[in-house]
Amino acid sequence: MPPILLRLAYIAEFLLALIAVLMLWSQVGGQGHLDLMPWYDKFGLTVSLAVVTVLGTISATAQERAWSLRTILWITAALLIAGVMAALTYYYHVHENDDDDRDDQSIAAVMLRSPVGLKA
Repeated sequence: MPPILLRLAYIAEFLLALIAVLMLWSQVGGQGHLDLMPWYDKFGLTVSLAVVTVLGTISATAQERAWSLRTILWITAALLIAGVMAALTYYYHVHENDDDDRDDQSIAAVMLRSPVGLKA
């Protein structure tokens, strides 16, 4: 295959991997937890997993045998990134209600009687 077509195929795989990673992460981890995360966490982990996916494909197609040491290393890197994604999602799942620390001082009292000096 000509190198230009390989480059186009790898670019298409990267773009497809971006969509697939975001969709899978929102379905498995929950969209509510993803909404709590800052954008740079989601961006960095999504792009890195998509890049590792493409690099794993490149290493698998570069040699006669698909399972080489590089392929196994890229799969291990993808599993580590997926583990970080899972840990980050779990962190935001556990700490999602930390901003709602309310005490009794913030509750307004309702008075049912009229103020002093006013007669009904």
